[in-house]
Amino acid sequence: MKLATIVLAPVEHPLFELPVALPRISAPEYEQRRAALREAVAADWIAVYGDREHFANLTFLCGFDPRFEEGLLLLAEERALLAVGNEGAVYAELAARGVEIVLCPSLSLMGQERRRGLTVPAFLRSAGIVAGNSVGVVGWKAFGPEEWESSTPAIAAPAFVVDALRDAVGSSELVTDATRALMGSVTGLRARNSPDQLAAFEWAAARASACVTRITTSARPGVTELEAVAAMGYAGEPLSAHVMFASGAEVAVGLRSPTERPLELGDAVTTAVGFWGGLSARAGLLAHGPDDLSPESEGYLESMAIPYWRAIATWYETIRIGAGGSEIQAAVEEALAGAFGPALNPGHLIHLDEWLDSPVFPGSTETIASGMALQCDIIPDTTRPGWAANCEDTVAVADKALREELSVRQPELWARVLTRRRFLQEQLGIALADELLPFSSAPARFSPFWLSPGQALAFGS
Repeated sequence: MKLATIVLAPVEHPLFELPVALPRISAPEYEQRRAALREAVAADWIAVYGDREHFANLTFLCGFDPRFEEGLLLLAEERALLAVGNEGAVYAELAARGVEIVLCPSLSLMGQERRRGLTVPAFLRSAGIVAGNSVGVVGWKAFGPEEWESSTPAIAAPAFVVDALRDAVGSSELVTDATRALMGSVTGLRARNSPDQLAAFEWAAARASACVTRITTSARPGVTELEAVAAMGYAGEPLSAHVMFASGAEVAVGLRSPTERPLELGDAVTTAVGFWGGLSARAGLLAHGPDDLSPESEGYLESMAIPYWRAIATWYETIRIGAGGSEIQAAVEEALAGAFGPALNPGHLIHLDEWLDSPVFPGSTETIASGMALQCDIIPDTTRPGWAANCEDTVAVADKALREELSVRQPELWARVLTRRRFLQEQLGIALADELLPFSSAPARFSPFWLSPGQALAFGS
């Protein structure tokens, strides 16, 4: 852990140009992903379920995300069939790549037409699933052995889908969970990203962090939470989480949405914006400095903000290829020096969904690998009134070969990454491994006092 002094210093917001065109995933890459999943899962069929909240596995495999409804993708050798609901049928023709689209009204909302198309059991039969086949189901998460007591496999997908699959193959034992093949932090296909996927995530992370900066610099006493958030400049980017803003006594409930509450001098404040592949969050005090603080907020800078940012800087300096999850956990806890602890894993994989899995936890033997996209996500476990700190951003990890490929395929992205690295090293004093690629527009820049946006924490010279 670096023991250098941390100071509140003039650090202007970096003026990074934002990416405009969203990088796209090619049809051949989607086919490669489906082929890799078929190779990874030892089953006759793979069934991938998704809905509006749990869309990312489907989107990763074919580009389609259910809107309002649900979707079910069946994969076998040379077969890829996507069942969708009434409203999804037209959208799937536009969004899905390399799959045969089948109308299944049971995946629609209640009260809609059911006479056209197939039921779920009929869809399974028409695809060719028969008694004795084995099916690996990809749900929206996987369970550990300590979480489940039944002899029947735990599968995070709706009963009407899982039951229909068990009926189709004639045995519950032939239907198993295959979720970790996609989502596992070590071997999951989504844990390591292609250059084009990383480019899409950089697009999201850069734009999300710019939105957060606009919110924090617009927050002023007398402005309502809704008015502050309206300044984000939302341009319709696909959201991975609802937009968050909380202030005052409710700041500890950081997940809540903005309200009409007017902001007050000295308020604790927090906000977060997440798009597909990148989320940014900031929390601090609505004050110019310590002189604006109420008695309940006294000691905030020395006892919370500085220890918190030391942990953030330590996280950046610890991330490298081969770093162990337990090593990262221990480094963050040591940097906090007992002032408080991380409420959740201090860092996790991010993807189209905000949380994929995490290799960072006590005792972890998992390691950081090239191609991973990670959230620097350290949430203090203290709920002391009048205190708040958050500085969450997205990074990627890339070995020399991947860095070279990114620089050739995505030269504008690469220029932004190099500029952000210089900012972290020269303005904040954070040492970085060559493989760490910052995707945020203001990486690790933490202004604890929102009314002094030109000041941020940094290592002193």
